[in-house]
Amino acid sequence: MTAPDYAIEVTGLEKVYAASGKMPEKRALKSIDLKIPRGHIFGLLGPNGAGKSTFINILAGLVTKTGGSARIWDMDIDQHPRASRAAIGVVNQEITMDPFFTPEEALELQAGFYGVPKRERRTAEILEAVGLLDKRDAYVRQLSGGMKRRVMIAKALVHNPPVLILDEPTAGVDVELRRSLWQYVRRLHDEGTTIILTTHYLEEAEELCDEIAIVNHGDIIACEPTPKLLSRLDQRILKVTPRETVSVIPPSLKDLDVSLLPNGDLKITYRSSETGIGRLLEKVRDAGIGVADLSTDQPNLEDVFVAMTTEVA
Repeated sequence: MTAPDYAIEVTGLEKVYAASGKMPEKRALKSIDLKIPRGHIFGLLGPNGAGKSTFINILAGLVTKTGGSARIWDMDIDQHPRASRAAIGVVNQEITMDPFFTPEEALELQAGFYGVPKRERRTAEILEAVGLLDKRDAYVRQLSGGMKRRVMIAKALVHNPPVLILDEPTAGVDVELRRSLWQYVRRLHDEGTTIILTTHYLEEAEELCDEIAIVNHGDIIACEPTPKLLSRLDQRILKVTPRETVSVIPPSLKDLDVSLLPNGDLKITYRSSETGIGRLLEKVRDAGIGVADLSTDQPNLEDVFVAMTTEVA
């Protein structure tokens, strides 16, 4: 079978939770369209309650959609429910495992659920890849939180899915473990696995993801390659260190968005589409301020995320 162009493709996907008691009807997903290219590391970001988990749970078969269609690895989830869901591995945010199983037993049981023949199982290989081979016979209840999360990732890989969904995989783990997990994620990606990632660590998404969708109030408000998304904020900051101490902002600079920082630097906020650094420096020099040093700051993903979700809040 030829690999499809899109790992995930949804059209008009909706989910409405009916009113219950004092809880009003809630539209968790509002007819969203989304195509996730095969082979990408794709970021799915949004504030709590935005609809990310509902989207993932529909794909995983845990939530029934209200409308629209969804395809996983070019298989419709309604027409081919078993085959389509066998094409994904899902690592949920919550750690859910039997504490009296060992990692090896947990992986063997999971492989059995997916009908993986014993001769084709890769239990030892997967445990070694996630750094748990030496814990294969320890009970899950004896493992640290970070190790349990690695077991969750290992369980999602037993049937060798072409698509892996990671829902907040590094929440609550230390920096060293986070780094090792991402090394393994990159390795999976290099081997051809499509990775879909939700995370609250925006620097991770900025570093790892080829493309990012931002979800808010059940809508996708942006879906673009990461560099293009970052470029959506035109705002830049120029910091100027004067040669001599400046105690007040000169009147000739009052037409700029300029402030005096506690360390004596001038902070000038501007839009690169409207003016350039050369013109700003010319105005600073015309105001009688010599420049000892300067630096510029560009927006990061957190800036874009906050700006966009605030706009539609």
